[in-house]
Amino acid sequence: MANLRFRVIEEAFRKRPLEVITPMQRPAEIYGKYVFNRVKMRKYLSAEVYDKLIDVIDNGTRLDRSIADAVAKGMKDWAEENGVTHYTHWFQPLTEGTAEKHDAFLEHDGNGGMIEEFSGKLLVQQEPDASSFPSGGIRNTFEARGYSAWDPTSPVFIIDDTLCIPTIFIAYTGEALDYKAPLLRSLRAVNTAATDVCHYFYPDVKKVQTNLGWEQEYFLVDKDLFLARPDLMLTGRTLMGHDSAKNQQMDDHYFGTIPERVQAFMKDLEFRALELGIPCKTRHNEVAPGQFELAPIFEECNLAVDHNMLLMLLMKKIANKHGFRVLLHEKPFAGVNGSGKHNNWSLSTDTGVLLHQSGKTMEDNLRFVVFIVETLMAVHKHNGLLKASVMSATNDHRLGANEAPPAIISSFLGKQLTDLLDHIEKADKEALFDVSGKQGVKLDISEIPELFIDNTDRNRTSPFAFTGNRFEFRAVGSEANCASAMIVLNTAVAEALVNFKQRVDALVEKGEALHSAIIDVVREDIRTCRPIHFDGNGYSDEWKEEAQRRGLDCEASCPLCIDSYLKEASVAMFESMNVMRKGELEARNEVKWETYTKKVQIEARVMGDLAMNHIIPVATHYQSQLAKNVKSMMEIFGQEEGRVLSARNTAILKEIAERTQLIETGVEELVQARKVANKIECQRDRSIAYHDHIVPKMEMIRYQIDKLEMIVSDEIWTLPKYRELLFIR
Repeated sequence: MANLRFRVIEEAFRKRPLEVITPMQRPAEIYGKYVFNRVKMRKYLSAEVYDKLIDVIDNGTRLDRSIADAVAKGMKDWAEENGVTHYTHWFQPLTEGTAEKHDAFLEHDGNGGMIEEFSGKLLVQQEPDASSFPSGGIRNTFEARGYSAWDPTSPVFIIDDTLCIPTIFIAYTGEALDYKAPLLRSLRAVNTAATDVCHYFYPDVKKVQTNLGWEQEYFLVDKDLFLARPDLMLTGRTLMGHDSAKNQQMDDHYFGTIPERVQAFMKDLEFRALELGIPCKTRHNEVAPGQFELAPIFEECNLAVDHNMLLMLLMKKIANKHGFRVLLHEKPFAGVNGSGKHNNWSLSTDTGVLLHQSGKTMEDNLRFVVFIVETLMAVHKHNGLLKASVMSATNDHRLGANEAPPAIISSFLGKQLTDLLDHIEKADKEALFDVSGKQGVKLDISEIPELFIDNTDRNRTSPFAFTGNRFEFRAVGSEANCASAMIVLNTAVAEALVNFKQRVDALVEKGEALHSAIIDVVREDIRTCRPIHFDGNGYSDEWKEEAQRRGLDCEASCPLCIDSYLKEASVAMFESMNVMRKGELEARNEVKWETYTKKVQIEARVMGDLAMNHIIPVATHYQSQLAKNVKSMMEIFGQEEGRVLSARNTAILKEIAERTQLIETGVEELVQARKVANKIECQRDRSIAYHDHIVPKMEMIRYQIDKLEMIVSDEIWTLPKYRELLFIR
């Protein structure tokens, strides 16, 4: 027992040879090497087939299945040239991960032999077993049929010997069983709504695209230390562990020199990611020791989501080669910052970014104001739903922990944009604008030209901050599928824009000039969404009180936050925008509640196991050593003097006895509380019971264990400590 942990630490900290990787070519030379992108399409498809496929990708036209065989043949020819032998439909079920079933290109040739074949039918549609994926009651276990269908807008790619085909995943009855299907619907909704509003300003606009730039935070730990921590292995976080004397208080890790071993991992990761078309741009040390970040260039939202899911798979695979394990849990270590995945969201047309103020024309200025205000309207109306979209058993540990956005959604705008909206709301309407022939709208807003430069500071406590030409949704968790938050945000913005256009058109029908009508509706919406605007300290208790007065959703319990999906306004939004039906929302909530319960349940079981089989045996072993010492002191110095000389050890003996008793009692109560909760049939009520009764008991047990860690001899403590886990050597 005494030497096991030290042997593990010695092995983990021994100087390792850096992983040898292929000499780095220029990024542009390797970018998209294993992606069936437009360059590959031109080479392997006929001009006619290429044009039809590009029309599907760029303009959203329905796929002509008559070209499927030609596309499949081109993909297969390219794949075989790269050593591919299998293909898979790659999809994103409601497990928060990805799924794939590999099939070989082999088929019988009818003469007792085999041929390699890949048809359009196999490309376009597959039938994976849907019975074991979460469905929230949409599918019974004995009803296995489900369909995966090719998403042509996300390029096919190669991993090892397998051609990976991004797909949606739906039930036999048509309901979505994944994240991609509703994401695509939400993108279609915002495209339609935003394009209609754009026509007020730019009649030639044909399409509005949603862009996403995610920032992936993560921790690295030495593989040997990871394997010596059952809680990390089974739950992704440390269920116990006292703070290291030094952690992040010196702020010396943030943007510091990247450790050599980590840099080797990053280079390898970027090399593989670039080959798969993931446009890696930024890498750096994050705030906490052992924490890092990778961020790409902005991409179309659907593709960006796929790339993030793919990157998380790559990270785990490549980290293992370098003697690391990646931790994507939002809060793997107590006492230091957790990890998020900031989602930078914007809208653009073929002419520019809609949330960017160019200052070139007054028409541009008014367009900018409209799209900013309607985004705020969406966030204001559905702030509880946006919070629900990022809540989980894992992100629950991070949100509101004075290191991440609070569990209250608000939007930071910065002084200049705030002053601008105030001016529009309060200024005399006649002085605010006039219409002069073909010159367009002349806004009496002196602040507008200043928005051409960076016009906002950074507010790290804001969950939804405007940062110049985009909004940054900072509350998304590091291991989450970005699609969850993007589905809600896109749909809410689409609804706000549709509502905006209906009200403007109604005023125009009554005889009001178009630009006057736009100003009227914008001013009304600025007043309506004012409660969501907050530029102050989101961590303060004063803000929590103020947010309640403003009528914002202040619920912090994850299971209760999830209720927002089934509020009347949420259901109406999803159904009116044709993104999800009420039945699909009910099913997804069942999955969310069940997932929350299972994750906490696993953590509780692991904690009980570690407490009874690791912590208490180690503590009582040390207690026995101390007892022998006290007895020896009495024998050597006599009862009275020996009692004085051994007073410290006697006090420690008593403290160990008291704390181990509290741990044993706590574990017994934890088990009983689980038994009670597990009898609750309603998934929602069961998850609430786990949140309200199981989690607090786990926190109490952890408190006692962490105190024991500080008094039990270091040489016999079996679990690697924070000072060993957090600092990479």
